[in-house]
Amino acid sequence: MSKLFDLTSKVAVIVGASSGIGVQVAKALANEGANVAILARRYDKLKDVAKEIETLGVKALPVKCDVTSEEEVKNAVNSIIKEYGKIDILFNNAGVASMADVDSLDENEWNRVMDTNVKGIFLMTKYVVPYMKNNHYGKIINTSSVMSSVAAKAAPLHAYEASKSAVLGLTRGMASSWAQYGITVNAICPGLFKTEMTEHTLFEESFLMRYNAVCPASRPGKEGELNGAVIYFASDASNYTTGQALFVDGGWTSV
Repeated sequence: MSKLFDLTSKVAVIVGASSGIGVQVAKALANEGANVAILARRYDKLKDVAKEIETLGVKALPVKCDVTSEEEVKNAVNSIIKEYGKIDILFNNAGVASMADVDSLDENEWNRVMDTNVKGIFLMTKYVVPYMKNNHYGKIINTSSVMSSVAAKAAPLHAYEASKSAVLGLTRGMASSWAQYGITVNAICPGLFKTEMTEHTLFEESFLMRYNAVCPASRPGKEGELNGAVIYFASDASNYTTGQALFVDGGWTSV
């Protein structure tokens, strides 16, 4: 049974890997034996993360990349292929949020959220999937959110909610098109986890009290509690699972 989750000799690309969920998942995949390429805009942080990962006995390639730039994405993928020769797993995790409602949201801010959260997945996948098609194998995991299914009354997140809903539509479309190539495309939908993006806003006491009151688990997610979902989607255990969204949210969307 354990071989189902063995990623030895696989190459995993983790986008948005300079902090938070990206770092946790990169280490989790490395722990299962995958060599990794970690991408983000902050190269200095990536280098530190790569050093930590290499202590696990695998290779880690830090690559500076802004996923909203097609040229940077193309160059990043070329660098990964030059280093590893293939890409088996793609974890599209770069994301930003904006706390505003539609009638107060600046157009540039709307574009920033949509470009990072949706266009970034489009561009990364566009340049990775041809290699997966050639190998007749691939695992693509996109980070959506509980906000793809429910809205946050306590905090206006209209652009973020729109972008994360779009991620699910894109996930289903790609899954339908590429199953014939042995490629699965799935999404994880986290509830509230502490990251650089959330710790100074959504982890304020007033918001956290409201979140805990409506979440059946009565708490935010803990570090590492997304790892199992990603490892499942990244491994051969999920070979017949595609186009799915797994909500890891302490039961929030069940009530």
